[in-house]
Amino acid sequence: MVLYNEAKYTPSPHYDARPDDKDVSLLVIHNISLPPSQFGTPGIRQLFTGTLNPDDHPFYKEIDGLRVSAHCVIYRTGEIEQFVPFEQRAWHAGVSTFQGRSRCNDYAIGIELEGTDTLPFTEAQYKALGELTDFITQHYPRITLGRIVGHNDIAPGRKTDPGVAFDWARYRMRVIGLKYSD
Repeated sequence: MVLYNEAKYTPSPHYDARPDDKDVSLLVIHNISLPPSQFGTPGIRQLFTGTLNPDDHPFYKEIDGLRVSAHCVIYRTGEIEQFVPFEQRAWHAGVSTFQGRSRCNDYAIGIELEGTDTLPFTEAQYKALGELTDFITQHYPRITLGRIVGHNDIAPGRKTDPGVAFDWARYRMRVIGLKYSD
């Protein structure tokens, strides 16, 4: 089981086996907040563990029964929580395509940042994301700089995250040591 040692591990029931666990070759950056635009709540953890109570917030009724997960979430504090081991398929990308290949969940790792499309992410989140990216790319060397994308890149028109507030230049400078190919 491939886990990040710096993360708290909370297993999600929302995952399954990849068709080929040696085919991990894409990193997808997302954002999430539950309820929308609220931070520091247990909503994300509850969603990814299937324990979200629809009576806790009106928005939760809209997503009741949703079965989704990500490999990791990076909270505003920089704390990382892992929900799915990296060699397993988390359910984060939905209907998606990268470079003509569909079903991105089959070969992607999904990282959620606690946030919104329009509010700046924290220094602690960028630091944690950089360190986590280093770990992931060491374990999965097929993930190069050109294979790190936003959810919006693999589901255009359907998804907008990580959003305009995500500083791609800052993040890419942190991971510039990755061999660029593609």
